[in-house]
Amino acid sequence: MSDPSSINSDPTIATDLTGFDGPTLVNDLNRLLRLRTTPIGMKMFKTRADMEAIPRIRRPKEIHTTDQIVGQASRNGWTVGITMDDLVGAQCGTVLGLHPADEQWLSGDRMAGVWFQNQEEAARHQASMDVVAFGQFEAMAVSPLASGRLDPPDICLIYATPAQMILFINGLQWTGYRKLDWGCVGESACADSWGRALKTGEPSLSIPCFAERRYGGVMEDELLMAIPPRFLPKVIAGLEALSSNGLRYPIAQYGVNNDVRAGMGISYG
Repeated sequence: MSDPSSINSDPTIATDLTGFDGPTLVNDLNRLLRLRTTPIGMKMFKTRADMEAIPRIRRPKEIHTTDQIVGQASRNGWTVGITMDDLVGAQCGTVLGLHPADEQWLSGDRMAGVWFQNQEEAARHQASMDVVAFGQFEAMAVSPLASGRLDPPDICLIYATPAQMILFINGLQWTGYRKLDWGCVGESACADSWGRALKTGEPSLSIPCFAERRYGGVMEDELLMAIPPRFLPKVIAGLEALSSNGLRYPIAQYGVNNDVRAGMGISYG
């Protein structure tokens, strides 16, 4: 019997990513959910040279936020690699483990009086963030999942509307069910998505924050799922099963005034 406390115990989750087929998975996601934003992968690299060896990779010529780098992959379809030198500051780099969570970063002094009432509140925010441990990596790259250039990525980033996202989660829960619990740090919500997923290896849902929407091009009706690639075949299989039961996207409106019994009988047995 599987351990209900961990979704990783589900035997339907892939353990061998040899031959990971990004293009087919993306086609399946688009067919089942009609995603409008390009699904992308993110991968961490021990050295800058390893990152720069990725085929057709772009390197920034200007200083950016990580939100912008992710947006260049998901909105423009680019393959982009960065080091800490390409990022605007410690907040972005620390989430990826490219900068230490040092005393100044933990103080939250730059957010005090802006995002939080005082430095004490800002420090509590910083301490709550999920970040990758410093010292493991020098670089990161993002690329459309269908390109296959990261082969495979550490995590996949899927942007979707709430209606698309709940069906994505339903697909994830089709087998090996467990309740999924996520948090919200507020500003710096990248810690809730790619920070947490890279740190824990678990699917991680976030409400993209002000910075992600202002600088990263995230639409106002989009949520973000950061998920290790081994989960995607399981999600697709779950979505296929739900679709065969008539539970598919787009979700047809039944009507707020109709007698509900016929519809409930179809959807809930």
